[in-house]
Amino acid sequence: MNKRIVHDALILTAFTLALGLILGFVYGITKDPIAKANEEATKAAYQAVFVDADDFNEVDYDKDAANALVSDAGYSDTIDAVVEALDANGNALGYVITVTAKDASQSSITFSVGITNDGTVNGYSITDISETPGLGMKAQEEEFYTQFANKKVSEFVVVKQTPSADNEIEAITGSTITSKAMANGCNAAIYYFENALGGGQ
Repeated sequence: MNKRIVHDALILTAFTLALGLILGFVYGITKDPIAKANEEATKAAYQAVFVDADDFNEVDYDKDAANALVSDAGYSDTIDAVVEALDANGNALGYVITVTAKDASQSSITFSVGITNDGTVNGYSITDISETPGLGMKAQEEEFYTQFANKKVSEFVVVKQTPSADNEIEAITGSTITSKAMANGCNAAIYYFENALGGGQ
């Protein structure tokens, strides 16, 4: 019986080692392509919210301080990246602030928000979302996200009827939670822009 147990244990160990080697080999092959794809997706998101930008320069910021700032203002979102949008001559056009909304209906949503130097929100571009198909996933659709574009407001408010003010966003039917998560994420970006980046001054 003991020999049988030892035999089975050796086979299991060998199998585990072989599987580990295979996974390590696959990771080594796919690591760089995945990193490159993620980088390209990020750049595409930046360009989507700053079509006039020729380049983007990463801003060195204190992530903990940024998250504490927006948390103290009542937002559950996190500030994940801050880049400066530049024109062809290297002049600053504004910022792209990447946020993760923690209060969506299914899971967190990560997206980039473009804000010009005068405080105008260009819009947002989602890089990671797992909301309900046909409901929360509509946050990626033009009909919804264009409501945030070209708006110079201090915060967005989600409403269930046709908007009557520039800062009002009509909720996705059946997905008010996702709609509010997107608005709150944009609001967190605006708040950070105004209070940490000297926005609009």
